[in-house]
Amino acid sequence: MSGFPDWLAALALAVGLPFGGDGSPPLAHGYVEGEYLRIAAPSAGTLESLSVGRGAQVAAGAPLFAIDRATARAERDRLAAALAQARAQQADLATGRRPQEVAVLAAQKARAVAALRYSSAELARQRELVARKVSSPDKLDQALAAYDRDRGQLAEAEAQLDVAALAARPEQRRAADEAVAQAEAALVQADRRLADLAPAAPVAGLVEDTLYNPGEWVPAGSPVVSLLPPERVKLVLFVAETAMAGLVPGTVLAVRCDGCPPGLSARVTRIASQAEYTPPVIYSVGSREKLVFRVEAAPGQPLNPGLPVDVWPEEGQRPGIATGTGR
Repeated sequence: MSGFPDWLAALALAVGLPFGGDGSPPLAHGYVEGEYLRIAAPSAGTLESLSVGRGAQVAAGAPLFAIDRATARAERDRLAAALAQARAQQADLATGRRPQEVAVLAAQKARAVAALRYSSAELARQRELVARKVSSPDKLDQALAAYDRDRGQLAEAEAQLDVAALAARPEQRRAADEAVAQAEAALVQADRRLADLAPAAPVAGLVEDTLYNPGEWVPAGSPVVSLLPPERVKLVLFVAETAMAGLVPGTVLAVRCDGCPPGLSARVTRIASQAEYTPPVIYSVGSREKLVFRVEAAPGQPLNPGLPVDVWPEEGQRPGIATGTGR
């Protein structure tokens, strides 16, 4: 057992802890910990359905549960209709008037042309009669006024035809475009709300627990399903200060636990920068053995959270880990 702290070997012998294949005591003890994903809905409501059960394995994207979505669906349909209306107005402003409307304006122009033709002929006749002193000047004035009126109406009809061929003003079209953009954003938000009320598994994993049953009221933000992805299982180890030298992220450790098959291993992923459980005494060689560092490691095989484990340096890495007590 050379190379390991004397106090650790003595403790292992006293409580009957396991030893490595070469008779060495464990480098550290710890347990398996899981980092659970607790899936919740952002809004309160009645649990409409529960698609998974405790202990089931689910794939990424699989449905988990659904909160009552009747109100959310109705709001989504309303916003979809509002978007369709905004797009119709946008299309209407982007083109001229309908052919039927243009035909009405063309008929009004033809009527104005005929009226101007009549008033023009009447004006010429009254001028000739006044020159021959057969008609009074008042009738000439009336004929001139009618001519001016009909000419103005023709000009108005022609202008209306020209305007009918034009699209809406730039300001109107810009406002219509903004209305469509707002309606599209509101519909996206409604679709997102519907999706949030019926979430899917973000990753593959084990359904560790379900916290509500269908028909129960679920408060906003309250987890309904607890998932444990395999990549979120880790070993939490507490390594004595005297065994820390040479232990770095990436170090491979041999793992043993009760009832586990042989050959398990884990790779160190994190080492705490400060010691834990430090006694309120002055640091000395004698008190260093009381310092413990939290170390996290990723197991290479699935392990159940809460399971106690013991770890040793893997063969071939043992010389690189200075675990002796000599100073």
